[in-house]
Amino acid sequence: MPVEFLSDEQVAAYGRFTGELPASELERFFYLDDADRDLVARRRSDHHRLGFAVQLGTVRAVGRFLEDPLDVPWLAVEFLAEELEIGDASCVKKYVQRPQTPYEHAWEIRDRYGYRSFDDQGCAEAFARFLDGRAWTHAEGPVALFEQATGWLRRNRVLLPGVTVLARQVAAARETAEVRLYAALAAAARSADPSLPERLANLLRVPDGSRFSELERLRRAPRRSSGPEMVKALQRAEQLAALGVGRVGVDDIPVNRLQVLARTGLGSKASALARLGEPKRAATLVAVMRHLEAAAVDDTLDLFALLMATRLFSPARRASAEQRLAMLPRLEKASKVVARAGRVLLDRLAAAEVSGDRLEVATLWAAVERIASRAAVVDAIALVEELVPDDDGSADSAMRAALAGRYNTVRPFLALLGESAALYAAPGGERVLAAVRGLPELARRGGPRGRAGWAQSHRPGADAAGPSAGHAGRGVEADRGPPRGGRRGCAGSCRGRPERASPAGRGPPRRARRTRQPGLAAGGCAGDVAARRPARTAAGGTRLDRVPGRLHPPRRCLDAHQGPRGERGGAAGGRGLQCRADPGDQARRGGVEPSPAGARGPVLRAGGEPRRR
Repeated sequence: MPVEFLSDEQVAAYGRFTGELPASELERFFYLDDADRDLVARRRSDHHRLGFAVQLGTVRAVGRFLEDPLDVPWLAVEFLAEELEIGDASCVKKYVQRPQTPYEHAWEIRDRYGYRSFDDQGCAEAFARFLDGRAWTHAEGPVALFEQATGWLRRNRVLLPGVTVLARQVAAARETAEVRLYAALAAAARSADPSLPERLANLLRVPDGSRFSELERLRRAPRRSSGPEMVKALQRAEQLAALGVGRVGVDDIPVNRLQVLARTGLGSKASALARLGEPKRAATLVAVMRHLEAAAVDDTLDLFALLMATRLFSPARRASAEQRLAMLPRLEKASKVVARAGRVLLDRLAAAEVSGDRLEVATLWAAVERIASRAAVVDAIALVEELVPDDDGSADSAMRAALAGRYNTVRPFLALLGESAALYAAPGGERVLAAVRGLPELARRGGPRGRAGWAQSHRPGADAAGPSAGHAGRGVEADRGPPRGGRRGCAGSCRGRPERASPAGRGPPRRARRTRQPGLAAGGCAGDVAARRPARTAAGGTRLDRVPGRLHPPRRCLDAHQGPRGERGGAAGGRGLQCRADPGDQARRGGVEPSPAGARGPVLRAGGEPRRR
């Protein structure tokens, strides 16, 4: 009769031979020692002696006596016939001519070798204790527990019962262990916090305006290696720790049972968990939350290690290596000068030592100056001393300096890491955890940074000659906040395309759109469009925006606060030519002569029409 968790093949193989036996099993189960031979020798005929030996090997191999004693591999019969020196092994077929003979031999074997029936009360109690303990301490499936039960019966020389009887007992033991687990976990949760089961059950509900439950959100591990993701990971770990599941006492519950229950809960949807009855639902949620709490801390520390490696240590190591490579040519050149000068001195000293002559300082300097001048040698020695410090930790010092330069990369989440209540440490890691706890205090010692420090240095009127002063004549407020781009800098340093001022209070100036109608008012920048009105000539003549020609400003210009034409300078250190505010100069570049005082309209150059696009 097939059983629920056993396949038909497993049922058919229970307590039977399923094929040819290997040589190792033949020697293990069918080998007859002297005591066995003496017992077998009491039979008179060969077929009785061979049949008795076959039943003895069968109960050792499969754990019970077969209904058909001859339903064994023929190789085993031949192996026993050779041991008993029986020439014709086929005589064993006569063994079942008298049906009572196999039963009598089976009873004798059972009594002689101590085999007991499964119905024996002592055997039943001992087997029940084993089965219950195995089901409680080992998170095994029913088939694995069935095989363990079969092995225990064979080791203790208990004859195997029917397959259905044993399967039902295994299933009952597993069910008892599960009920015990659910009750123990639910009771432990209520003893830690009476409201904990209810709070855990609320995690299965879907909040208004959301598409998934809180449990689904807490299940999600970090997916990217970035600072914001690190912040989310820390917040996730703190939220799981705030549930208080870690206070639930589970010392009496096997760890593997908790792991299997947590794995089952993590693989189930929130709706399926909500349909579970009590105490199974509370126990499953406790196991799931304990697993997620530990996993969240592990994910956070793994992400922190990854960020420190990719965002801090690796860039700092590359920067340190690049710095050392950059100074290598200077060091090689200086070392070569020092080495040649030192070689000359050593040669002169060795020669003086051999000859016994007295060395003079002037002679030595003359020899050295044939290699390089005195100043060059002194500079080379100073450079080597500068680039190669006396201490052995110069590389570590450079590495620490590079790490300090990239501190702002990891500063946002270092404070959160130190203030997190989800981190604990073993006795060996308490010093590390104490150092991590001190990170927020170290971060606060740095003083005002960031936008506050920038605003203090860029307050209105702080530096009349600074970059902000160039905007005063254009209606651009000086205090606009920090620049958004690294190379744009202040709005007045027109290093790229001409820029236009943003409305007040909206951050840094934006780049101006290229226009063919620039404002050319005197004293202004050619890249600005003053009040969006076209400019006129100095004499009030024809509007220059209607004169054909290229009158757009140069693409690279300096502001009014920079140096004279063609020079580099200014407070911002800008590059390019100074803007020409003279409308006459702008008109000449477009092919138009400047209008004299009182004249109307442009004066065209001799020789043709002005240049067009």
